[in-house]
Amino acid sequence: MDSTYKSAGVDIEAGDETVRKIKVHARSTFGKNVLSDIGLFGGFYELDLSGCANPVLVSSVDGVGTKLKVAFMTNTHNTVGQDLVNHCVNDIAVCGAKPLYFLDYLAFGKLNPETAEKIVEGFSKACRENSCALIGGETAEMPGLYDENEYDMSGTIVGIVDKSKIINGSHIKEGDILIGYSSNGLHTNGYSLARKVLFDKYSVQTKLDTLTKTLGEELLNVHKSYLKLIEHLKENISIKGFSHITGGGIVGNTNRILPKGLQLKIDWNAWQWLEIFKVIKDAGKISDEEMRLVFNLGIGLIAVVAKEDAAKVIDLSGDLNEAAAVIGEVVKI
Repeated sequence: MDSTYKSAGVDIEAGDETVRKIKVHARSTFGKNVLSDIGLFGGFYELDLSGCANPVLVSSVDGVGTKLKVAFMTNTHNTVGQDLVNHCVNDIAVCGAKPLYFLDYLAFGKLNPETAEKIVEGFSKACRENSCALIGGETAEMPGLYDENEYDMSGTIVGIVDKSKIINGSHIKEGDILIGYSSNGLHTNGYSLARKVLFDKYSVQTKLDTLTKTLGEELLNVHKSYLKLIEHLKENISIKGFSHITGGGIVGNTNRILPKGLQLKIDWNAWQWLEIFKVIKDAGKISDEEMRLVFNLGIGLIAVVAKEDAAKVIDLSGDLNEAAAVIGEVVKI
């Protein structure tokens, strides 16, 4: 038999079917600024610069990491796309930016159009919720590089902010207060450690008394978007800095926006850990120090504000039913 691309593991027809399936989901995110359909060589987005005196584009790229392994184990593929979009949205929102559009990259060992559609359905849902357009992407079939039942993904987001409204922590000073906002789980970080300690002891179907869902469902809680909260706060008060708590934990991420000569003083007793973190800690006999380094421990976003503004920030957070807590302050080194 003559060799073909399909015999080598790449199915062009499956790729074409995938494009047909995902178009309806991507189109559901389009607004008047999107000038191109899915399938062209590039995505066209017309900028509306009204109300933006000195526009600055802000971009970020990320992945979902080994949280994907839990998706494979549970055959759940409609949430990891939401994880990726929300993670990327948060990364630029904390800089003061409004998301404009998102692009994805999917790489499969063996392309399954139904699985790809579920993933893109998740991308599209989160894009609609965050008012950004899914204007393009790439789907690759790579036999021999990935297991045929697995895939990897990354995403790129582009947003915009007026230069005068960039939030970068440059005005943070000694005595400023840290306001913490709750996460709903691991978000997209720490899964390599979590999987190692949990699945040596439990399965994804395990239902522990302290959790309201199975372990797999708990680990797949969708990474929370803080966009609406961030926009509400910055419209009503002067925020000195935001920190999106991802890999590196509360200290590692918030240190990124501190001016030289300053450090954090965290009150680690100011909030209750989510139960999933207690389960992980107990399963692996992990020290508090390591837990703080790896996980968000129930705090997914931090706002840094002047001491005199802390009470107002907490009140404003209540407008969106977001629980806020003072979790520390900025001090001199």
